[in-house]
Amino acid sequence: MRTQRIWLLILAAVAIAAPLAAQDTNTPKPGTGHITGTVTDVNGDTLSGATVILEGPVLGDPRTVVSDDNGFFEFKQLDSGTYRITITAQEFADWTSPDLVLNPGQYLILTDSKLHIAEVTTTVSVVDSPEQVAIEQLKIEETQRVFGIIPNFYVVYDPAPARLTTKLKFHLALRTSTDVVTVLGVGVLAGINQAGDVPDYVQGARGYFERYGAAAADGFSDIMIGGAMLPSLLRQDPRYYYQGTGTNKSRAFHALSSPFVCRGDNGRLQPNYSSIGGDLSSSALSNLYYPAANRGTRLVFQNFFLSTGERMLSGLLREFVLNRVTPKQKVTN
Repeated sequence: MRTQRIWLLILAAVAIAAPLAAQDTNTPKPGTGHITGTVTDVNGDTLSGATVILEGPVLGDPRTVVSDDNGFFEFKQLDSGTYRITITAQEFADWTSPDLVLNPGQYLILTDSKLHIAEVTTTVSVVDSPEQVAIEQLKIEETQRVFGIIPNFYVVYDPAPARLTTKLKFHLALRTSTDVVTVLGVGVLAGINQAGDVPDYVQGARGYFERYGAAAADGFSDIMIGGAMLPSLLRQDPRYYYQGTGTNKSRAFHALSSPFVCRGDNGRLQPNYSSIGGDLSSSALSNLYYPAANRGTRLVFQNFFLSTGERMLSGLLREFVLNRVTPKQKVTN
């Protein structure tokens, strides 16, 4: 995860400085908003294949999308104004939202789109198990890449994510740590450390490969302990939950507090022992392979505070920047 954060920090500078709108017509224009939601029935079961129609004075022609396998739908690049959504599904009565006022740049999540079974119609609904829903949602998260390249797998954009099982937590950690871009990122980080002569290995090819091994061990231990082992033992979710709505102050607080507060598997907020424990454990393990000059309690805590600072900055980037440059795809069967 440390290597991934290095990539995110490097790309954030590009994302902030580059005129993205001129480079890619698919990138949201500054100030445009999104409307997302999940189509469910009155029992809370998600409905796939529902037709979702967006209308509004600023649109001209209505926009239409179909809810995916998890009932999720999304309308992007919307100008500020008043909208209305109509949802239709076979064997259900149509549902129409009240007027939705979208402010510039707002990420509006529709939470009350519950469809009732049409009168004089009897249906038998077969829904996926919670684990299957989580697997499908994780497939979507694994398509999330900054600029379509850099892994951004640990961010949850779905407003109603399913709980990750222990197996899925380990899968996500291994998927991230073995991704080809992560491996290349370790090489970049080793080169930066080589130029800065840290840790205190020799210079030359031997020193580079020693630094590469140390950076790889740092990242792998960090993600496996803090992203899989401890979250499984403590029943915590290791992912960052994108807020997207509210004031900038509340979103910034949410981002900066993410290294210290997380969601448990029960959906409740709790101290993020997994992240803190993962960074401390990874920093302590580095004493096994760092040179003697780079070992000791002081350096353990120095690396821990550095990792925590990286997580806080990474949270801000995920909340305010990376959503704009991370194409989100739908899983197709």
